[in-house]
Amino acid sequence: MPHNNNDTATYTVLKTRIITALFLAPIAIGGIFFLPPLGFALFTGAIISLGAWEWANMASIERQPGRVAYAMAIAVLIYLVWLFAVPAVPLLWLAVFWWLVCFWLVRRYPAGSGAWGAVPLRALMGVFVLVPAWIGLDHIRNGDVQFGDVTNNLMVIAYIFFVVWVADIGAYFAGRAFGKAKLAPRVSPGKSWAGVWGGLAAVALLAVVASVLATASAGETMLLIVASLLTGFVSVLGDLLESMLKRFRGIKDSSQLLPGHGGIMDRVDSLTAAIPVFALMITLLGWLSAGHG
Repeated sequence: MPHNNNDTATYTVLKTRIITALFLAPIAIGGIFFLPPLGFALFTGAIISLGAWEWANMASIERQPGRVAYAMAIAVLIYLVWLFAVPAVPLLWLAVFWWLVCFWLVRRYPAGSGAWGAVPLRALMGVFVLVPAWIGLDHIRNGDVQFGDVTNNLMVIAYIFFVVWVADIGAYFAGRAFGKAKLAPRVSPGKSWAGVWGGLAAVALLAVVASVLATASAGETMLLIVASLLTGFVSVLGDLLESMLKRFRGIKDSSQLLPGHGGIMDRVDSLTAAIPVFALMITLLGWLSAGHG
């Protein structure tokens, strides 16, 4: 049977995506799960800085010197937070407040875009998205964890990744099956409310499975389900915020750094919202306490 051009193009894109994923997966896994705390801080800081280079483009900083300067500014901010051991919890609270503001911005779009559309304000948005994501990761990496039988903070980081992935997969299938009512058609036409509920149902199931594996109490299980649902919901917001900024800017991808996948921000947009929110919740629940720093 002859292949049409669409089939060939789809196959090429899929092959590129798979090759890129196979190349990047060992680097990501090694950098996050096998480096000592300082190496982890440097690795995640480098990823966030590359994301900042892309964010500069989304903020309409088009020339390379400006984009590099913005990425360096974010890196310096992260370094100062680390150097002066700035307490994580107040900054994580600030991040939660920021995502509440984002909920309002996304719901109103395109109304209100005149208030935040200026380049400096979009650049400032990146500070509130990127820096707390690093702070949340570092807070978990250096903290002392106790949930059921789990005392391994790297497992907590892995769990956040799973929450975002499971929410995404659940949303994809539920959206395809039942996706009539659109979530935010002026921001991301493909997303539906059915997708959100399907993703959250999958996240609730993940939380139950994780609690059983951790031999958690019934109370801990219920609290993890609630924390995971809130994290899953805010992860959707992270995706929508980036979509809104790209739509406003008139670009499809944050960059072409990852062949077949777009940019780093296109891969981690949901995580930038999920990480600080989950880190704060498990700290407030007493499952994560400040560790050895």
